[in-house]
Amino acid sequence: MVEHRKFGNLLPHLVLWAGVLIVAFPVYLAFVASTQDNASIANGQMSLLPGGHFLETYTKTLFVGTSGTTREPVGTMLFNSMVMAMTIALGKIGISIISAYAIVYFRFPFRMTIFWLIFITLMLPVEVRIYPTYKIVADLNLLDSYAGLTLPLIASATATLLFRQFFMTVPDELLEASRIDGAGPFRFFWDTLLPLSRTNMAALFVILFILGWNQYLWPLLITTRDDMQTIQIGIRKMIVTSDALTEWPVVMATAVLAMLPPVAVVVLMQKLFVRGLVETEK
Repeated sequence: MVEHRKFGNLLPHLVLWAGVLIVAFPVYLAFVASTQDNASIANGQMSLLPGGHFLETYTKTLFVGTSGTTREPVGTMLFNSMVMAMTIALGKIGISIISAYAIVYFRFPFRMTIFWLIFITLMLPVEVRIYPTYKIVADLNLLDSYAGLTLPLIASATATLLFRQFFMTVPDELLEASRIDGAGPFRFFWDTLLPLSRTNMAALFVILFILGWNQYLWPLLITTRDDMQTIQIGIRKMIVTSDALTEWPVVMATAVLAMLPPVAVVVLMQKLFVRGLVETEK
């Protein structure tokens, strides 16, 4: 029986709205700051209502850049971050699902040893691997390149483990039925396992895209040219620590623009993301 109470849901809604306001207020403040002039922000006289410099600031941010520490437009930074995030997400999923398929459905020497070696890499902190990885990338002349930005980050032990656990829940009858139909390993993988893994891949894509988008340390190490820097590095360079005046409207506009792609991915893939998480928990 469902009880309908007129004010029963009032308190949860108030709590939810309070949480939304607390989380959204800094974002709103950044947007308001991006529409006002630099003098108002620097003098602490910024209004809580949007100003009249929206088009001017966002046009300069996207296509011109700042006149200080980095002159590269944010459009280039957004493109670099998009390439990095997409390559990392798709690369991690592709490599992980193939390696998990090999571990679960093929019998070869040292199969479990290889799996545990992959699993042990989860316990290695990033700081331990950063110097040898940088040395290899530098020796291969991949500094300041998209390959150097993405290739060292596209292997994922976590995704391999998640796909392995999911494949182990797939009934053996499906494999037997595919064999009876004359399907080989590739056709079974393409026609059966990939469609079944659709929601898991979608959930992983959302997580890995945001992970790749928010990378800071690795792009900071291997990029020296302004035209190869990602948007996180760009925001850091825009905030001047010397006597020069920081262009706060451009910085705030860049921060707002940096939030849009991850938000768009989450919104567009929300249903698959939730289903993937729920089915993974099962």
